[in-house]
Amino acid sequence: MEYFIEQALTYTECLNKIRLKYGEKGVTILSHKNIRMGGVFGLFAKDGVEITGYTSNKVIKAGDFQHQESGVLPAAMPKEESGRNAPDFEEEKRKLLEAANRANPNVSRSDPTLQKILVEMQELKDRLGAPVSISSSGEEHESISRIRDILMHNDFSPSYVQRILERIKKEFPLNKLNDFTSVQDTVLEWVGESITLFKEAEFHRRPRIMVLVGPTGVGKTTTIAKLAAVFRIGTSAAGRPVSVRMITIDAYRIGAKQQLESFGNIMQIPVSFVDNHEDLRKTIALYSEEVELILVDTIGRSPRDSVNLGKMRQILDACGTEAETYLTVSAAAKVGDLKEIMRQFEPFSYQAVIITKLDETTRVGNVISSLSELGKSIFYITDGQNVPKNIQKATVVRFLTNLEGFQVNRAKIEERFPNDESEQLWRK
Repeated sequence: MEYFIEQALTYTECLNKIRLKYGEKGVTILSHKNIRMGGVFGLFAKDGVEITGYTSNKVIKAGDFQHQESGVLPAAMPKEESGRNAPDFEEEKRKLLEAANRANPNVSRSDPTLQKILVEMQELKDRLGAPVSISSSGEEHESISRIRDILMHNDFSPSYVQRILERIKKEFPLNKLNDFTSVQDTVLEWVGESITLFKEAEFHRRPRIMVLVGPTGVGKTTTIAKLAAVFRIGTSAAGRPVSVRMITIDAYRIGAKQQLESFGNIMQIPVSFVDNHEDLRKTIALYSEEVELILVDTIGRSPRDSVNLGKMRQILDACGTEAETYLTVSAAAKVGDLKEIMRQFEPFSYQAVIITKLDETTRVGNVISSLSELGKSIFYITDGQNVPKNIQKATVVRFLTNLEGFQVNRAKIEERFPNDESEQLWRK
């Protein structure tokens, strides 16, 4: 039995080199890792892959090391005795040093070539004790492949998927990888841990001002109406009923004014329309003595429309530094679009994200991975047009149960990620 370390620019290329040297059978892959190859003084290096394993086919030619100054060191790589499962590395190091001294009595333990061999042997020893994620045929373990497929099907970003897979390879030894139920349960827990829910601080100042910003077509106006209804009526999540007013600066979109007025009439909540900084400031001042909550609807803007985004931000400065701003995005948006929106709206200093139109998609990996990778928290989710029924505070359980392909043990994840039903959005 003999051991090898092969390097190449890609995983497939590295496997091909191994197959070319040692054949298709009798080769066992122990581990692989990403490395940097080539370059000069650390510059111009390329990404590569290193695979470690062993073969029972033939003596490994790399076992005979050529010393640049003193001739040949006839040191073979560790060779197993019959019935042994792993080499005795300390014994092999002793033999290696003895062989080096016999070949060249003047060679010392500090000799660079000898040191390199000893270091590689130690690395190989460490890898033999590490978790194994590659089958003897060199293929990725079936459990890892299944997790990859499930995550990709749910539209998780490639970088998020890769982090999950690397964590599996790091933390699961081979015997545990064979238990797919255990693997997928653990992955679900990891996904849940990557979801951050918004924890609002207690609010004592009147009026409380909540501003919704976001791109066109994500449902900000409908969400404003839903929030108004939740607070106006009072729920277990929102706490006691509070007095509410709605203000919109979206007076230009066709039907926007009529839509919000209609909601306001139904809920008996006054609605005001403004289009500049001064009018917004005066309206807030007018309401401040008589209401507890002011909800501000804004103009939908493309995240690339930096000029108009800047103008809208100037108008919203009238809300004051105590105002809370929340970014509204659609659950149906692609990962790249979600990240672009979140980055471009950063100047508004939004505190959390409200996810809308959850009913319009069956996959939520795009939302989970985008928010996780940008370090954003989730406040509310909406999943329909009904006011106020189709709006809830976001929960980890809701997102995990929306994932397709996993066998979700709801009782287990509810125990792991309990909802704090006593938390109120408005505190006396």
